Amino acid sequence: MTGDHTPVPTRWVGPLRITGTVETLQEVPLATFESPLWPSVGRGARLSRLVDDGIRVTIVDERMTRSTLFVADDAATAVAAARAITARTDQLAEIVAAGSRHARLIDIDTEVVGNLLFVRFALTTGDASGHNMVTLAAESLMERVLAWHPELRYGSISGNYCSDKKATAVNGILGRGRRAVAEILVPEALVAEQLRSSADRIVELNTRKNLVGSVVAGALRSANAHYANMLLAFYLATGQDAANIVEGSQGISYAERRGAGDLYFSCTLPHLIVGTVGNGKDQPVVEAALQRLGCRDEREPGENARRLAALIAATVLCGELSLLAAQTNPGELMRSHLLLERTGATGTGATGEGEATR
Repeated sequence: MTGDHTPVPTRWVGPLRITGTVETLQEVPLATFESPLWPSVGRGARLSRLVDDGIRVTIVDERMTRSTLFVADDAATAVAAARAITARTDQLAEIVAAGSRHARLIDIDTEVVGNLLFVRFALTTGDASGHNMVTLAAESLMERVLAWHPELRYGSISGNYCSDKKATAVNGILGRGRRAVAEILVPEALVAEQLRSSADRIVELNTRKNLVGSVVAGALRSANAHYANMLLAFYLATGQDAANIVEGSQGISYAERRGAGDLYFSCTLPHLIVGTVGNGKDQPVVEAALQRLGCRDEREPGENARRLAALIAATVLCGELSLLAAQTNPGELMRSHLLLERTGATGTGATGEGEATR
């Protein structure tokens, strides 16, 4: 860094007990100026250690995309080219594999608007988030397509159908980044003891606030309270491209009452764009964090990034459930903020063992 700068305060919270795609008991780093976030996530982390199976995380899919834009004279020409391009997916996949050790083409989607042809390439990118990897691959693919189809002209290397760092529907539908689902089953007694609430109250609030409230607000494939808080804090601590919280925070919280009063709670994050190698990961503080998270171990390509995505999804669930529980009790949210911000969230609360809530 050059010039004056203010470091972002960072605390390690937890540990979180995680099962599923990753089996671990792991503390996580959160870099934030919003100090109540630490004990809030800490409360969820403590809960994860008290329930059977902890927080179960499933990584459903992983891919990075880049959409190229071609220009034709008319729609008929664009449609014919789109069909020809998708029919040669195997040949295009060979081009990608020949130019990269890790990038692999797995899917092609096309859209025609007037005389414009959008071609969305989806690739796996190993442990990298893959922004530059897919752009480099797209350049080679675009060059080959233009050689095959002289009736097309170059429009742009990125046509926004990707869609990168924008709140869109396409990423949730077709996938971009790691698609993760984090879920927990909390017995009735622990809901009362640890969350000071009940399954019925949390389910009702989630429906009224996250689901109905988000529809009223016009949210786009998103129904949650504050995924962005946990994502940004985790992204900054681990050298991620922080602008990706724009699409990363488009997720859905879901809750059900089970049995006599147990709480099933889940957070679905359709597009977590994260990596353990690449730009930003060479900073000493980032390297140290990734090592402590177990994301620098010798594993098959992609497994470290998969582990990181699972840790992030579980962290999001911890903070989301804690906040919703607090909001079921009138006045609790503001009291907690005032208490924690005046005391600086220091002591045991900052590491997740205090009783304060977000």
